[in-house]
Amino acid sequence: MQSTDVCKLADNASFNRFHGLVLFWCALVIVFDGYDLAVAGIALPSIMKAYSVDATRAGFMVSSALFGMMFGNVVLGSLADRVGRKLVIVVCIAIFSLFTAAAGFAQGPISFSVFRFLAGVGIGGVMPNVIAQMTEYAPKRMRSMLITLMFSGYSVGGVLAALLGKSLIESYGWQSVFIAAGLPVLLVPLVWKQMPESMAFLIRQGRLDELRDILARLSPGYRPQRDEQFILAGKARAGGASFGALFAQGRGLSTVMFWLTCFLCLFMVYALSSWLTKLMASAGYSLGSALTFVLVLNLGAMAGAVGGGWLADRFHIKYVLAIMYALAAVSITLLGTPLPLGMMFLMVALAGASTIGTQILTTAYASQFYPVEIRTTGLGVMLGVGRAGAIAAPILIGVLVGMALPLGHNFLAIGIPGAIAALSIMLVNHARSATA
Repeated sequence: MQSTDVCKLADNASFNRFHGLVLFWCALVIVFDGYDLAVAGIALPSIMKAYSVDATRAGFMVSSALFGMMFGNVVLGSLADRVGRKLVIVVCIAIFSLFTAAAGFAQGPISFSVFRFLAGVGIGGVMPNVIAQMTEYAPKRMRSMLITLMFSGYSVGGVLAALLGKSLIESYGWQSVFIAAGLPVLLVPLVWKQMPESMAFLIRQGRLDELRDILARLSPGYRPQRDEQFILAGKARAGGASFGALFAQGRGLSTVMFWLTCFLCLFMVYALSSWLTKLMASAGYSLGSALTFVLVLNLGAMAGAVGGGWLADRFHIKYVLAIMYALAAVSITLLGTPLPLGMMFLMVALAGASTIGTQILTTAYASQFYPVEIRTTGLGVMLGVGRAGAIAAPILIGVLVGMALPLGHNFLAIGIPGAIAALSIMLVNHARSATA
C-alpha cells in the first residue's frame, strides 16, 4: 500500500493557479477584515462628537470589537480544527459584514458597542483560519512571502477605509463607512464554492475523493494510486488538535513567548489604528491631514509585510522580527517629537511597517512553528491571548489622551512595547518548530 504525505506534497509543489486562487480568496477576506477594523478609528472623532462621549468612553467603545475578536480567535479558531476551516470562514464573513453594517444604524454608544462586539467575533474567528489555510497550501520555499502577501490585505483594507472615510464621512456622515462594510456578505456563496477544505480535516473525515481532487490541482504531477493511504508529516500528528499539544514536545516556553509578543504587537497596532487620527488632529493637523497619516500608516504596513516576508524567506525569520520590533520602538517614539512634515510621514510609514507589518510576519512565524493538526488552534489561542493587548490599547491611550499629557508621552507609551517584543521573540526556541 502506497503512503502519500500530503504535507510534503504541498511543500514541494510549484506555485500554480490553485495556489493563486487560495491566495486571492484568503487575501480578499483579510481586506474585508482590515476595513472593518480600521473603520472605527477612521470615524472615531465623528463618533465622539455624535454621541457626546469623552476619550476614555470612546476607548471602551472601540475595544468592544476587540473583546469580540478575543472570543472569536480562541473559540472559532479551535472549532475549525474540528468542523472544518471552510465552514468557519464563510460564517465569520457573514458575521463581521452584517454586524459592522448594523453599527452604522446604532442609536447610541451601547448599541454601537454591542454590534461592534458581535462583528469582532467574526473578525477574530476568520484570522487564524485564513492564515492556517494559506500556510497549509503554500509551497515551502515561498511560504512566508505568500502568507505576508496575503495578510497585506489587512493594510489594503485600512487604506480603503481611509480613502472612503475622507469622502463618505464628509458627504454622508460617519454611519456610511460602516454600512458599506456589509457588501462582502454577497460573496459568501463564491467563497464556499471555491475555497478548498483543509487537507488534515479531509483525512480525519475520510473524505478522500475530495482530497484527491485537491491534490491533483495542488500538484499537477500527482497521480492517485489504488489503495493509497494519506498521511500527515510525522511531526504534525503528535499531540493531536488540543490545547495541551501547544505545550508538548518542548513547545511550552515558545508558546508563551508567542503569546507575549502578540500581546505587545497588537497593543501597538490598535493604539495607532484607534488613536493616530485623534492624536494628529490634537497636534494641530486638519482632519484631512490626520486621515492621510492613517493612509501612510497602512501603506507602510503593506511594504513592511511584503518586505518582511521576502526577508524571512532568505534570512532567519526570528531575527528579522526582532529587528523590525526594535524599529517599531524607535519610529513610534519619534512621532512624539517635533519633525518636518516629510520626516513625520516617514516615521508613520516605518511605524506601520514595523507594527501591522510585523504582526503579519509574527503570525506567519507561528503558523510555521506549530504542526498542521494544531496550527489553527495555536494561531487562534495566540491571537486570542494577544487580543488582550489590543483591548487594553484603546482604553489606556484614551485615558492618557484624557489626561492631556504632552504628545510625546502618548507615543512613548505606544512605542515601549516594541522594545520588549524584540526580546520576547528572540526567546522562541526555533529548534522546536515544525519546520526546523
